[in-house]
Amino acid sequence: MYNFIVLAGEATEGATGNGNLLLLVVQIGILGALLYFMLIRPQKKQQKRMQALLSTLEKGDSVVTTSGFYGVVIDVMDEVVIVEFGNNKNCRIPMKKGSITEIEKANKES
Repeated sequence: MYNFIVLAGEATEGATGNGNLLLLVVQIGILGALLYFMLIRPQKKQQKRMQALLSTLEKGDSVVTTSGFYGVVIDVMDEVVIVEFGNNKNCRIPMKKGSITEIEKANKES
């Protein structure tokens, strides 16, 4: 009689083990989707927005760099911009476009 109870218990454990495995896979899938929508997708949106912003960069725009310096764009090349800092006209520094965090467009009055 005791052997029958043990065998019946093992049979039910095996059936629920497959159910637990399926539940675990579903939970991991939900966690992966949650991470994608909360971390990866917003970061990609921010990168696209920054690329669009940098593509509109023109001569005369005021910019803020990643280090917090304010300057005015003097020249724009492919991946490099020349930025003038402060009132000193001799302080012109070439820098990568990626180091620009904010752009304020110059007022174009015609």
